[in-house]
Amino acid sequence: MLRNISLKLQSGENLAILGPSGSGKSTLLHLMGTLDTPTTGTITLGDENPFTLDEPQLAHFRNRRIGFVFQEHHLLPQLSALENVLVPCLAEGTPNEEMVSRARSLLDRVGLSERLEHRPAELSGGERQRVGIARALIHTPSLLLADEPTGNLDRTAATGITELLVQLQQQEDAILVVVTHSIELANGLQRRMELDNGNLRDA
Repeated sequence: MLRNISLKLQSGENLAILGPSGSGKSTLLHLMGTLDTPTTGTITLGDENPFTLDEPQLAHFRNRRIGFVFQEHHLLPQLSALENVLVPCLAEGTPNEEMVSRARSLLDRVGLSERLEHRPAELSGGERQRVGIARALIHTPSLLLADEPTGNLDRTAATGITELLVQLQQQEDAILVVVTHSIELANGLQRRMELDNGNLRDA
């Protein structure tokens, strides 16, 4: 259970939230991502409270305004890297030329311009996570949420993913919130907070 949490972030800011298992980190991330509904209090992105929207409108809001990066990359094994990045666009029909061009550009920015047609099984763990980051950014979201994004990577790959996340978030002028157990990852972000027994405080 989360208790009396108050948090405000501006575009271009990033925050790491640390805490032990069971502290509520994933619950908080799910609330920010509109995957769960708060029982009390409000969450706004820009000037909009997404929980006033009906379900189809909320799904559209989530798809367009929020990008998710998971510990498990959740790439579709039968699709290429380029096709995986374009998956969020399928909710609105066939991706247009502009979306395909942005997907190619994002894969180039994450260092995978030579891997566009490779399927996940042909990519390393770090490369698969880079595809996941590009997918999260395809709609130029206002908010980027990352749940243990380096949890399955070795130290070298984890460092690269942390640096890449922050670099792209700054370039896109998005808000980035990362929940993690990793002090090394947290140290790469502007702010650190700790969630313990449902309470959020500066770390």
